[in-house]
Amino acid sequence: MPGPMAKAVATVRIDNERVRVTEWRFAPGAHTGHHRHNYAYVVVPMTTGTLAIRSSDGETTAQLTLGAPYYRDPGVEHDVINANPAEFVFVEIELKD
Repeated sequence: MPGPMAKAVATVRIDNERVRVTEWRFAPGAHTGHHRHNYAYVVVPMTTGTLAIRSSDGETTAQLTLGAPYYRDPGVEHDVINANPAEFVFVEIELKD
């Protein structure tokens, strides 16, 4: 892909002492940038498609399905890239300590 990748757009919908809820919107090829999750989190896909995941272990892909959530423990470090030809959207719910 020529040129720099576009950044995914994060819109924080709720942020209080217990949770942070963020809507992530990815144009085709857009990415989050490398980051570390300091909290456990749940992702709820709002679309169906494939995301590319880059981490220190290499690159993998994840197939996400509309409405099918998944959970991860804190400490995950990665860059998430939209590998679809259309916009991809998910909601991330971080569970604060």
